[in-house]
Amino acid sequence: MEIFEIFPVLGLPGAISDQAFAGDLVQMFLHAGTVVKVVLMILVFFSIISWAIIFMKWRFFSRAKKETAYFLDIFWENTELAALYKETDNLKYSPIAQLFRTGYAELVRVNKMLSSSPAGAESGLNGFSDSVERALRKARIQQGGRLDKALSFLATTGNTAPFIGLFGTVWGIMESFRGIGMKGSASLAVVAPGISEALIATAVGLAAAIPAVVAFNHFNNKAQELRSEMDTFAADFLSRVMRYFIKKNISPERS
Repeated sequence: MEIFEIFPVLGLPGAISDQAFAGDLVQMFLHAGTVVKVVLMILVFFSIISWAIIFMKWRFFSRAKKETAYFLDIFWENTELAALYKETDNLKYSPIAQLFRTGYAELVRVNKMLSSSPAGAESGLNGFSDSVERALRKARIQQGGRLDKALSFLATTGNTAPFIGLFGTVWGIMESFRGIGMKGSASLAVVAPGISEALIATAVGLAAAIPAVVAFNHFNNKAQELRSEMDTFAADFLSRVMRYFIKKNISPERS
């Protein structure tokens, strides 16, 4: 005898199917008050946008990690910066590769200015270093903005969704007790439907907030890791080009 056939024999309710449970949720939403419905729609909107951001950031950080690892390998193996610059054309997701492109472009620009300056390379060394360092600092800020893009929405969802759901629950309970007072009956059959319809707002609020908080913490850690790598790379890149400039005095196009 199947397990589902045992329940009627024992006088116990049968197993509730997913479709029946989903139907109950729909009925709760349809019978809820206007305010609770508005709260639920707001929470569903927050949840949909949050999941879209989660998938978008997961794809971004996954590709950024792969491209960054590839770029760092070829950076330390390749001594020709011009060839390395061409290799980074397709590395759009790696913030470190984009940092290199910005630094190299500034390196080429400053080197052309110094080559045409009668003061010579040695007198322009300080200006060369400062200019490249400013370009790298600006690029780090821009790439940091890319890393943090849309994360604030996840933080907002995680912080506000439970309170929005709680507001819907409190309002629904108030309406339930108001209905009890008007009917003059406080039996379980009268109280339970209204309370369950109200509590669904808190459940939806938590369902929207928990994934958003987990995703925000995860992606924020990923962003901090890439920021640390950018800081390290910026120092290594500046040291490398300065060493070439001082010791070899080779233009960036041939370095």
